[in-house]
Amino acid sequence: MENQPIGTNQILLLLGIALLTLNGVFSILIGFMLSMWYVSIIILEHRGVLDKWNSTRVLGLILMIRTNRGKKAAEWIARPRRLWRIFGEMSIWLCFSVMILLIIGILASALQTARAPAEQQVLPATDILFIPGVTSFVPIFWPLLALIVTVVIHEYGHGLQARAHGMRIRSFGVLLAGIIPVGAFYEPEQEEIRIAPSRERLRLFAAGPSINIVLTYVLIILLAGASHGLVATEKGVYAVGIVEDSGAEEAGLLPYELIMQVDDITLEDPEDLTNVLDAHVAGDTILLTVGTNPFYGPMETRTMEVTLTDKKAYYYELCGEDSECKSNVDQAGIEEGEGFLGVSGIKSADSAARVYGLPFEDGLTIGQRTILVAFSPLLFGAIPIQNQGQTMVLQERAFLSAGEGLIPSIFGTVGMLGLFDFLFWIMWISFLLGVANLIPLIPFDGGHMVRDAGHIVAKKIMPGSNPLKIERLADRLSGYSSLLVLALVMIPIILPRFF
Repeated sequence: MENQPIGTNQILLLLGIALLTLNGVFSILIGFMLSMWYVSIIILEHRGVLDKWNSTRVLGLILMIRTNRGKKAAEWIARPRRLWRIFGEMSIWLCFSVMILLIIGILASALQTARAPAEQQVLPATDILFIPGVTSFVPIFWPLLALIVTVVIHEYGHGLQARAHGMRIRSFGVLLAGIIPVGAFYEPEQEEIRIAPSRERLRLFAAGPSINIVLTYVLIILLAGASHGLVATEKGVYAVGIVEDSGAEEAGLLPYELIMQVDDITLEDPEDLTNVLDAHVAGDTILLTVGTNPFYGPMETRTMEVTLTDKKAYYYELCGEDSECKSNVDQAGIEEGEGFLGVSGIKSADSAARVYGLPFEDGLTIGQRTILVAFSPLLFGAIPIQNQGQTMVLQERAFLSAGEGLIPSIFGTVGMLGLFDFLFWIMWISFLLGVANLIPLIPFDGGHMVRDAGHIVAKKIMPGSNPLKIERLADRLSGYSSLLVLALVMIPIILPRFF
């Protein structure tokens, strides 16, 4: 049996792929391709071909391809060693700060799930891990390219910090699952890392996540610049929703249709529409010039007459018999007889792009800009989930075109939208990769950081103690913390499935 490339373990893994395919985690095509890939690399490994390629099979079906390319570049970039060591020290503080916030978030999620597991959403198996092309809200093309870029930068960050502290790099490389790159790595001289001071190892492990987080904020600024290169093809506003039995619905206005004019008054933003409607009362008839949404084909314009209804009567009807609700309507200053068009979620035609430039809008204080930029990764993080994998609602995106300027004129509309998507996904995945690696759980960077930090603390608490005793204590604390964090992470994933 030893001479056979396919043994019991290999058959079990193939059965595992088959079960995941049957349960919908993989499509039939992906399941088949993974199986063929797995069998192929087993045969190549058995025949010694992988050794000739300086490659290794790891975790069953992942191919680890090594290369010496990039080592000279890393050596050159790491020359200002003092600068990189300062960056490494700052990275420690940044990473532990993010780690604390991450632990609070994980704990809050676990407690919320434990209180009411039946009320929590059960995530599909394909959405637990953020895999391009597999996760429902992560498409394959731009996110896959972004994943390659961010993982390479992450591993290069580790490599640069290693060289800044005199540790050698054995190789860089890429991890393949089939034809899809699933990661990159830098391979250190393990003995040099093992004997390095704990503080230097902390800098080394913190370098990868911190460089991803720093990259995230650089990309937020670049995204704002790219968003300013996209403008509305036609000026106007649109409504996300149309109220039932309102004048707008009766006139035939549809969601995401562009309202360009009201009674020959051109609209550019929601405030313009509000000002026009404020000049009318319930029962008035206004003339709208409307353009169909370009997402469904070339824009066609038409006019429609809309009779305004009573805004206060509409909100009172929503309140029903709730007197407190009616009191809130009165306190909002809504008067009887106010004209009501019957639309909700009014936005300007360029709003899909403008939202990414909010931190840099005119009229904001430095403090407001700082807060918006700081929280932008969290604000933008939900966008692909809300938009089913898109960086913008497709109907809103259809209103945009390349603006003026050198870069928009070179790229054109398709190129600017593609550049925007690429920058967005690098930002999104870089933030996710950086934060996820700070989970205090080995083998993640955060787990190694907790272990080395525990070693430093134990050494200060027990000065003069046997180094082996300190090492064992640090390892034990790291192991317990890893088990605790793993349990907290698994609670929101597993508990709702049983209630």
